[in-house]
Amino acid sequence: MQQIHVATPDQKGLTRVVLRLGRNPDAGFPDGDDHHGYVIFAPLNGDGQLDVELWRARKAACTVRRFHTHEPKADGWLRNRGGNWYFWYDEAEEGPEEPVFKLADHPLRPGEYVTIREGDGQVLTFRVAEAVRL
Repeated sequence: MQQIHVATPDQKGLTRVVLRLGRNPDAGFPDGDDHHGYVIFAPLNGDGQLDVELWRARKAACTVRRFHTHEPKADGWLRNRGGNWYFWYDEAEEGPEEPVFKLADHPLRPGEYVTIREGDGQVLTFRVAEAVRL
């Protein structure tokens, strides 16, 4: 399995959420892929949902790292615009922002699923493999 990104001291109080590619048979991943995913340091409330007020207070610490066996890692930030959550990368080679569909409505607890439009335009489903409060 892919090595998990380690938290920094400023991320204490956030939740490390690991997303791994779920089954996406139409996209060529009938069994998913544990080596394709994201590690997010997210501001979650007690119900496991994103807390926009905590995010506003801790934006710089709310990071995301994309990992994939055949692509370089990409580091960015969890962002919110108009109630819509997305991953933002600051370097051109890391790709464009990646929206996460209806993330404000989904709890980020193990076993749940989220849908992300990746930088290449492919829409994929990811399962929450881990959510650990730091």
